[in-house]
Amino acid sequence: MLEEVERWLIDRSWSVADRPLHRILAAKRATGQTVSVVLPALNEEATVGDIVSVLRHDLVLQVPLVDEVVVVDSGSTDRTAEVAAAAGATVVHRDAILPRLAAVPGKGEVLWRSLLVTSGDIVCFVDADLREFSSDFVSGIVGPLLTEPDVQLVKAMYDRPLGSAAGQGGRVTELMARPLLNMHWPQLAGFVQPLGGEYAARRTLLEQLPFPVGYGVELGMLVDALHLVGLDALAQVDVGVRRHRHQDGQALGRMAAAIYRTAQLRLARGHLIRPSLTQFERTGDNFEPRTYSVDTEERPPMAEIAEYQARRVA
Repeated sequence: MLEEVERWLIDRSWSVADRPLHRILAAKRATGQTVSVVLPALNEEATVGDIVSVLRHDLVLQVPLVDEVVVVDSGSTDRTAEVAAAAGATVVHRDAILPRLAAVPGKGEVLWRSLLVTSGDIVCFVDADLREFSSDFVSGIVGPLLTEPDVQLVKAMYDRPLGSAAGQGGRVTELMARPLLNMHWPQLAGFVQPLGGEYAARRTLLEQLPFPVGYGVELGMLVDALHLVGLDALAQVDVGVRRHRHQDGQALGRMAAAIYRTAQLRLARGHLIRPSLTQFERTGDNFEPRTYSVDTEERPPMAEIAEYQARRVA
């Protein structure tokens, strides 16, 4: 490991216990900064309501840390929107944001559009499929942004059990993202959960970043932030254990392909080779090929969008 990364692990890796809520709140009052929490959601009626309820109870009503909780529904066919609204979130449909640009499927698309319907100086993203959710996930990663003026982006780190097996979650991280980062961006090798969906950043950084529209958004954002603001502006906080719905092997393969393509674009911006992935499913006595396109589209920095510029002027 690079000496720079070893130093970073000491200086920029914290525990949620390092910043008690009263200290974070004092920093929020002193700086006047506002905090938005965004949950991108697609068919998450089983979990999204509990997450919103915990956030509102702990960090809106009991402790005024979070100023808005926004669920961006990316086309759910279940009761995700109704459950989230009943729990107290502001619910916005992805297609209602920036309607002049036709939306494309993907998590990154939702995160990018969320910048237009939130107002916080600090924007915190939380996946909507978490179980046994703790508000520490939000207070932990928002804390450094309120108390450390030179920190720009903070990722959560945690244990990821797979069923009853401790530490076996995060398969795409271990098989794809971590090798890529160690080989090509070794400064980022200290991140425990580089693909984790729980992270917070200053709006002034997010609005300068391009957003891969699909599953490559977390890796792309981390790499681009490194180049834009440097390693010391990035940090991570241990928030405990993350439990969520796990994808099957083929879905993980598609995620890995999107992440690899995101890395490839950042390494070379070269010619498009073959942005698709063929997998196999058994049908009777044969294996049937199934080919999927790999997300390659990216949205430009939000600061370049006319509607966002107009909102800032207003």
